[in-house]
Amino acid sequence: MGWDILTRMKLALLLALGVSAFAQAKYDLLLKNGHLVDAKNHLSEVYDVAIKDGKIAEVAKSIDPATALKTVDVKGLYVTPGLVDIHMHVYASTGEEKSYAGDYSLFPDGYTFRNGVTTVVDAGSSGYKNFEDFKLHIIDRSKTRVLAFVNIVGAGMRGGKYENNQADMEAAPAAEMAKKYPGIIVGIKTAHYTGPEWTPVEHAVEAGNAAGIPVMVDFGSNRPERPIDVLLTQKLRPGDIYTHCFSGLRGELDPEGKVNHGMIEGRKRGVIFDVGHGSGSFAWRVAVPAIQQGFLPDSISTDLHNNSMNTGLKDMLNVMSKFLAMGVSVDDIIAKSTWNPAREIHHEELGNLSVGALADVAVLRVQPGTFGFVDMYGARMNGSQKFICELTLRNGKIVYDLNGISRPDWKTLPSNYSFQGDPHWDTLNPPRKIQ
Repeated sequence: MGWDILTRMKLALLLALGVSAFAQAKYDLLLKNGHLVDAKNHLSEVYDVAIKDGKIAEVAKSIDPATALKTVDVKGLYVTPGLVDIHMHVYASTGEEKSYAGDYSLFPDGYTFRNGVTTVVDAGSSGYKNFEDFKLHIIDRSKTRVLAFVNIVGAGMRGGKYENNQADMEAAPAAEMAKKYPGIIVGIKTAHYTGPEWTPVEHAVEAGNAAGIPVMVDFGSNRPERPIDVLLTQKLRPGDIYTHCFSGLRGELDPEGKVNHGMIEGRKRGVIFDVGHGSGSFAWRVAVPAIQQGFLPDSISTDLHNNSMNTGLKDMLNVMSKFLAMGVSVDDIIAKSTWNPAREIHHEELGNLSVGALADVAVLRVQPGTFGFVDMYGARMNGSQKFICELTLRNGKIVYDLNGISRPDWKTLPSNYSFQGDPHWDTLNPPRKIQ
C-alpha cells in the first residue's frame, strides 16, 4: 500500500491504544463513594456501583474509574434503588372533569424522576372497561415505569355515581383484564365506597383470587356495618394492602389512642399496611402514636394527584422526610420505599441493586436544616432533616440531575464546547441535532 515503516508503527500504536481504551471501559457508568442502601441484600455502607447495558454490573468496595465511560463521585450521598410509589393517580389523558380517570390525575414523568421515583402504580383510576385506553395513552408512552391496580368498578375511579354502582363491580371481567396484562396489572383496587355492604371488597377479593394478585383497599366511608377489624381479620387475605393506614378516618386508633386491635391482628395474618398520604389520609395525631407503639407502615406511598400535590403531601421525598421527623431511620424509610413495595406488587426484580438487576437508581441527599411538615389538617411538625434527590437513573441512564454532578465545569471545556453527554449513560444531554 506504499506505507513507510514509521506510518505502519504509528497506525499499530493507535490501534493498540484504541483497543486498550475500549477494553478498559467495560462499564457505561460508575457511581463512586456513595452510601449504598439495599434492603434486599442487607447492605448499608459505602460501596461503588457499576452499570452496564441498563443493569447493575458490579457492586464492590472499590471499582477503578478507568473501567467506566463515565464516573460520578457521589460521596456523602445515599445510593438506593429507584423508589417505588405504589399509590399514585396518573390516568391524565382523557380530559374528564372531576375524575381520577381524567383531570384529577397527573402525567407521571414530571413528578417522578425529580423525586428519585422510577416506578409508580396507578391505584385504580381505570377499571376493566377503560384500562386499555389508560395503557395506550399513559403506560406505553411514559418514561416512568407505570403499573396499575385495576378498579373493581368497571368504569374506574370517576366519582360517586360510578364508584357506588354495585352493578358495575364485576369480578370476572376485572380478573380477565388482569390476566390479559400480567405484570402490568399488579392488583385489584376498591375505593371510595359509601354504602354499608361488603360488595366492593368481596368482589375485589374474588377477582384477586381469580387472577392471583393482591387487592388494595381504600375503605371509603366509615360504616358501622363494615368495621375495620372485620375487613382486616376476615375479609382481606395475606398480601392484600390496606392503604391510608394513618388517616384516622376509619378507627385506625381506638378511643383510648391505641392502635386498633384489628390492625394488629391483620398484620399477624399478613395484611400489608400502606401510607397512601394523599390530601386527606395522613394525620400526625394518628401516625405519631401508632409509630410510638411500634406500628410502622410496610410501605410508604403518596396518593399523588392533582388535588393532593400542593397540600401537606407535596411529593414522595416529602412524605419520606416526615418519617425522618418521626424518628424512623434512613435505612428503614428507604426499605419501605423500595424493596417492600416491590415485593408487595410481586415485582421483585425492582427495588434492589443486586448484580443483574435493572439499573433504576436514586441518589439522595439527607439535608440538615430547619423544615416544617404538614398533615391533612394543616398541623405542622418541625424537622431537622429532609430528603433531596440529586440524581435519578432509569434503566442505567441519567434522567434527572439536580445540581449537575454528572457534568463537567464549563470552564474546563473548549471555547466551542457542545453536548457533553453520551447515549451509553445519559438521556439528558446526548449528542443531538439542534432543531
